[in-house]
Amino acid sequence: MTPLRRLLDLIYALGLSVILLPVIVGVVLLILLRDGRPIFYLSERMKTPETGFLLVKFRTMTVVETDAGVSGGDKTARITKTGGWLRDKRLDELPQLWNVLRGDLSFVGPRPPLRRYVEKFPYLYQNVLNDRPGITGLATICFHRHEERLLAPCKTALETEEIYCRRCVPRKARLDLIYAQSRSACSDLRVMVATVFRKISLHNR
Repeated sequence: MTPLRRLLDLIYALGLSVILLPVIVGVVLLILLRDGRPIFYLSERMKTPETGFLLVKFRTMTVVETDAGVSGGDKTARITKTGGWLRDKRLDELPQLWNVLRGDLSFVGPRPPLRRYVEKFPYLYQNVLNDRPGITGLATICFHRHEERLLAPCKTALETEEIYCRRCVPRKARLDLIYAQSRSACSDLRVMVATVFRKISLHNR
């Protein structure tokens, strides 16, 4: 990660933390009043193939101690009414500004994977995690909705795992690697803007 990119991450994270502070406080109160504690969801993700960190998000599901793997149709019943709204608006990811300030994440990069997938696909993530993981990225804005559609019909954790590993992991890794080859400060800004407006042109990159 270049010093310029890290500096821009810090500027963006500090600025957005100040601007969005009322929203963050509002979401904290909303979860506390409607769903109770815990307010935050902590999940181990990988920053490098060997190094993990705790990703912070607002809690959107009921707590199950044995929870593991990605979210598919098998977990839909656990999404709270508040959580569904937060996910739709992507407000559940606001606490990741803390991860950016800590240096765990960049704003733009591959989404940080769970340890189980890094261990299952070391040949893929050895390359993908050469780039610092991010809150958003090309794979996120191009494949996120499609991934949701693929996983939504899954009825069991085993089915979710099979579909995710076979149809999602390789495609997202390919997009992340394509983006890493030609990224720039301008392309990062375009991806961030595209994330907000839920669209992106893949031309004139």
